[in-house]
Amino acid sequence: MTSRLVRPGSTGLQALADAYPDGMIGVDTDGAVTVINTQARSMLGLGPGDEAVGVRLEEVLRLQDQEGRSWLDVNRPYDTLATVRGIPEQSWLNPRAEEILTTARLVRDERLGPVTGIAIALRSGRGRARLDRERSDLVATVAHELRSPLTGVKGFVQALLNRWDKLSDDQRKLMLTTVNADADRLTRLIAELLDVARIDTGRLQLYPRECPADVLVGRVVESVSHSTSREIHLDVDPSTPEVFADPDKFTQVVTNVLENAVRHGEGRVDVSVAPHDAGWPAVRVVVEDEGEGIPEEIRNRVFTKFWTLGRGGSGLGMYIVGGLTRAHGGVITIADATSGGARVIIDWPQEDLRPD
Repeated sequence: MTSRLVRPGSTGLQALADAYPDGMIGVDTDGAVTVINTQARSMLGLGPGDEAVGVRLEEVLRLQDQEGRSWLDVNRPYDTLATVRGIPEQSWLNPRAEEILTTARLVRDERLGPVTGIAIALRSGRGRARLDRERSDLVATVAHELRSPLTGVKGFVQALLNRWDKLSDDQRKLMLTTVNADADRLTRLIAELLDVARIDTGRLQLYPRECPADVLVGRVVESVSHSTSREIHLDVDPSTPEVFADPDKFTQVVTNVLENAVRHGEGRVDVSVAPHDAGWPAVRVVVEDEGEGIPEEIRNRVFTKFWTLGRGGSGLGMYIVGGLTRAHGGVITIADATSGGARVIIDWPQEDLRPD
């Protein structure tokens, strides 16, 4: 008996199967292939002249695990328990040693009856490999960023323990100040990593309310100015209204953008705050520097993870900026400053425009 779900000889079914983005194989109760789409043929290394429909599944589904066992040998779908309805995602290697991910649905015409058909889905493992590379990049980035401040903390603490009586009060104070700065750096990196995880998983928690944009930006400018010799100029329009924001997240966005301008730009940094019509009531915060700017062809990459333009850093700061701004319903763009440097524009809503 042929399963009603995988009826062979149907042109419409074949066209529908070929339109499916992943590989698809249908098998009847006798273990013969009844339908196979173009994507599956490609993944399995089948040429245009290779017969597949009507051929036994073991001859078509040429996938093996690391031990050389076939898909059928491992899963034995026709001999499984009567309560089993499917086979979860598994990783296999095709004849070209490429990773193929498979899932399967076991068709039973009657509850707890015999398997009358199998629907197998195949998907390239490149996407998962890319995610694995991103995770590896994240681990490598975190390890690198943690190593430097931890080395400093370890070194100064060890020196204090070994030479406490030989150090002057000024030397001890300098060492402890450095340890404190490195600890702050570690704390901030950990906070960035937590924010990245929350943005990626959609679990970012916001506590927005009406906040004075001019006051918050002024505090950021004052704080960053104390840690750099670069000139930072602030221009605030006195008619600037309040923004609707989580004040901590708004401060984090402006801080990251300003510190990025100080770290990677040159000359004076100009910060301006003013009301703006962005198609909705907004407050526009602009940060400009006098450096080389950011080439137009790579501006879309600035807000991706690990973007550093080859200048060090974790590469997470601007990714967080983009995520936090979008989470509030705002928009952030990059343009050329009048001086030729980079111009980062943040349009932040005055009212609740967060996406549902």
